[in-house]
Amino acid sequence: MTPKRTVLVVDDDDTHRTMLKTLVGGWGYDVEEADDGSTAIAKVEERPFDLILMDVRMLKVSGIEALERIKAFNPAIPITIMTAYSSVETAVEALKKGAYDYLTKPLDFDKLRLTLERAMEHVRLKEENRMLKESLGKHFDMQNIIGRSRAMLSLLETVAHVATSEATVMITGESGTGKELIAGVIHYNSPRKDGPLVKINCAAITETLLESELFGHEKGSFTGADRRKEGRFFQANKGSLFLDEVSEMPLSMQVKLLRVLQERELTRVGGEKVIPVDVRVIAATNKDLDDLKNEGAFREDLYYRLNVVRLEIPPLRDRREDIPLLARHFLDRFASKNNKDIKGLTPGAMDRLIRYNWPGNVRELMNAVERAVVLARTEYLDGQDFAMIHTAAKPPSETSSYADPNMPLEAVEKTAILRMLDSVAGNKSEAARRLGITRKTLHQKLKKYGVMD
Repeated sequence: MTPKRTVLVVDDDDTHRTMLKTLVGGWGYDVEEADDGSTAIAKVEERPFDLILMDVRMLKVSGIEALERIKAFNPAIPITIMTAYSSVETAVEALKKGAYDYLTKPLDFDKLRLTLERAMEHVRLKEENRMLKESLGKHFDMQNIIGRSRAMLSLLETVAHVATSEATVMITGESGTGKELIAGVIHYNSPRKDGPLVKINCAAITETLLESELFGHEKGSFTGADRRKEGRFFQANKGSLFLDEVSEMPLSMQVKLLRVLQERELTRVGGEKVIPVDVRVIAATNKDLDDLKNEGAFREDLYYRLNVVRLEIPPLRDRREDIPLLARHFLDRFASKNNKDIKGLTPGAMDRLIRYNWPGNVRELMNAVERAVVLARTEYLDGQDFAMIHTAAKPPSETSSYADPNMPLEAVEKTAILRMLDSVAGNKSEAARRLGITRKTLHQKLKKYGVMD
């Protein structure tokens, strides 16, 4: 039986704290109470909690001070701050100091429950990540792979098993998902890790030069061949060869590649000597190889030779919970590279990053963060620093049909509000926050437009 998650409710208002204990306990959580920040700190030092729900304004030790001291003691505990709507600036300060989220009073209970569920999912994923790393062993090198989503944890678990084998691997996924990084993880966790990892992009080299690049050539074998050249297969001997965009390889080259894979030997262009090679091949493509095979654009025999184990990397839009980790990683990297003192991202900036569909995947996110860091004029990146991503592309759910210039202003506003409510599953407090209005104003507008509230 799975043990209950434990929540510490911190509030010096006895009535409000008792109400929260009853409410949260009714949702299946074990709840403990603290009537001040100092009591909360003492309780955290005594026992672990899965989440802390803490008021900001308390007489002895404030929520902000308690947050800092608890984070110094145990930075892994998610802490959600409760604050009055007029003190949102304080909540933003709390987020900068490491709070997981904030809620405005009077609390929206639906939002509270959703926040608790998200935080517990965050805790569960961190535990899974830790357990995965332990199961992979101390020597498993993640090679800068960042992700806590179920999709990425499952992929890495498969990668760990595949890496120790000699199997040929096909990595599929959209452009920018990190296929080359996964190839590196496979190589550097394999028995061949002390050998070279040689890479070649099959789409970047013309057909006439690709054979020479892969297999090498003899001096004088063609115009300009003024010396012998060793190909990538020879360079990768006792190691691994990464064939990126292998689907772009011409059919004539596919035949020659198949022979090398089957015979484990090659002949240089213009040469006669047969050279044995001991190479593990890792291939990658952003195309659908099954379709190409069925269309005759990719040889069936080579398809089965390369596709012994297939690893599919999910697009970033299917693992949005990884976006905050990736964004923070890229921010730290580019801030250091460009000598910029940038401490983090505001909630508005993070919200924009999470809601965007990222057609260019991790590579596009990296470029967006780098651009924002280079152009930043403050110590926190906000939504305006990422204004360009929403002009580049929007999630299908945000495609607006209310941008009709002939629509009355009230109709535009009504449609925008209804779409926002739909995007947050009817959560009025969250809709009001994203629209930049109070919940009372939202209620008035819904009543004005004849929408039940």
